[in-house]
Amino acid sequence: MTRKKLKLAFITNDSARKATFNKWKKGLMKKVSELSILCNIDICAIIHSPYESQLEVWPDTRGVHHVLAQFKRMPRMEQSKKMVNQESFIQKRIAKASEQWGFAIMIQVQPKV
Repeated sequence: MTRKKLKLAFITNDSARKATFNKWKKGLMKKVSELSILCNIDICAIIHSPYESQLEVWPDTRGVHHVLAQFKRMPRMEQSKKMVNQESFIQKRIAKASEQWGFAIMIQVQPKV
């Protein structure tokens, strides 16, 4: 049985938005846990929620400190190779798609105000 395509749009109802957030957060934490186990990697997740006063972390605070300390011990060049921001990720995807399709795509990203 296939799943229905999800329409991505802002949820205006506060209680429905909070319930959806909690459901997706639970699923995300499960995926992080599974990725850690399946690939035997050190991984952490930090989630800031407008609904809770404290950060949600996985696996625990000490585990997050361990992963961040490992990252900080890496040379700067290695760190920057592994870091991706949203804009550079999108630009790389556009460039790759342009190469595959054989034409150029020009998009200017405007930051939200």
